[in-house]
Amino acid sequence: MLQGKTALITGGGTGIGRATALRLARAGAAVAVNYAHSAREAEETRREIEELGAVCRLYRADVTDDGAVRAMMAQAAADAGGLDILVNNAGRTHFVEHADLEGMKPEYWDEVFALNVKGTFFCCRAAAEALRRSRGVIINITSIAGLTGLGSSLAYAASKAAEISVTKSLARVLAPEVRVIGLAPGIVTTRWVAGHEDHIEALAGGTPLGRPAKPEDIAEAAYGIIAHGGFITGQNIVVDGGAFI
Repeated sequence: MLQGKTALITGGGTGIGRATALRLARAGAAVAVNYAHSAREAEETRREIEELGAVCRLYRADVTDDGAVRAMMAQAAADAGGLDILVNNAGRTHFVEHADLEGMKPEYWDEVFALNVKGTFFCCRAAAEALRRSRGVIINITSIAGLTGLGSSLAYAASKAAEISVTKSLARVLAPEVRVIGLAPGIVTTRWVAGHEDHIEALAGGTPLGRPAKPEDIAEAAYGIIAHGGFITGQNIVVDGGAFI
């Protein structure tokens, strides 16, 4: 379904990013995996993609650095002869109880917003020209925290609300050539939640589907929107097992 397409996934070496890179590769896309620190995991992801018979290139760049992002997007588009799909998956948090107002340090706000909001915008801006040419699609991995105000910290929830707003704005700005969609997971079993398993299981057990999401659940939703959601843009689609009904 995605034969001849090229996708770039930020934070593509682990978790949701890795699962999405593999899913798009299985659909025939060539994949560009961005990473900042997870070099070993990115190499493992490339090996698995190449074992599927798909093309995979790795690009190391900190997406909070606008210059590095512009250079990465230009190189990736040049290497592949264009860009069709951008998945903004890179993100970060600090686990701070919401009631612990003093624990929400100023640098936490800066770090979380720098990656989750500015990094998403930098990537969208740098890829916009190539995606306009290909009439491509952007998927921003947001979170139900941006809708509920819950989540790992106040800063994280606020950053995801901002990312949802950026998604809506860019859907207008880049239309009609580029679709821009938010994908909002609930609880997902990634390395982010390591050490919080009891809490995760307790929350997920109360959802209609009775379990937390796997990274592959989110990847499958992303693939469906990319391949089959041609009339969807500007939406923030919740994928949470029914938790946010």
